[in-house]
Amino acid sequence: MSPPGNGLALEVVHLKKAFGGLMVTDNVSLAIGPGERRLIIGPNGAGKTTLFNQISGDLHPNSGRIKLFGEDITSLRPYERAHRKLSRTYQIITLFPGDTIEHNVSLSLLGLRPARWHMSRPMSFYRDIASEARRTLDTVGLLHLANHPISDVAYGERRRVELAMALAQKPRVLLLDEPLAGLSNAERSVVKSLIASIPRDTTVIMIEHDMDTALDLAETVTLLNYGRVIVDGERDAVIADARTREVYLGT
Repeated sequence: MSPPGNGLALEVVHLKKAFGGLMVTDNVSLAIGPGERRLIIGPNGAGKTTLFNQISGDLHPNSGRIKLFGEDITSLRPYERAHRKLSRTYQIITLFPGDTIEHNVSLSLLGLRPARWHMSRPMSFYRDIASEARRTLDTVGLLHLANHPISDVAYGERRRVELAMALAQKPRVLLLDEPLAGLSNAERSVVKSLIASIPRDTTVIMIEHDMDTALDLAETVTLLNYGRVIVDGERDAVIADARTREVYLGT
């Protein structure tokens, strides 16, 4: 695990978020190095997705700081963080079911263009966007379905579309919120291989309940419970820790 200080991909410092007087993230601090594979675990309601929402800008903390490669991004909006190469997927898939797979991936790229996007122009006007969308779909094995509407493809393929949307933005830090949720064993194997193949110039931080699969991908692990960091460190040490067995593994 990377020590606090310069050279971190993501640094979270004393992050707090309350809803109705209940602390959902309570003094959370993380130090994640470039290229690291970090797994965030914890029981339901531990504050994992709320933490992701604060890192991505979907929620603003009550206090604390978030730094991306040394830059304080705490006050930035989600699209401003995306421009700084922070990307994410969501626990609940958010796609446009009536649009094609290619169109969904293309839309994820339009907001990153330096020039203004005009809604009146057809997508064919943005040939570079379409080309990049198709290249990314090829990476996740979905190029042959590029022209199919989202509503026509299986749930596992929709998960891969969402991953393609995040990867198309060429993130330096990628947040994956339960990317294996709801998948069959075969689909889980495919998505796991895709995550494992992400280049090391991208830092991957993942929330996942499928421990057997997720631990194969992780180098470091953070255990949250009631919004607090309970254990944080190298994978094997965290899993062997008695507090992990008590809080998460139930032994």
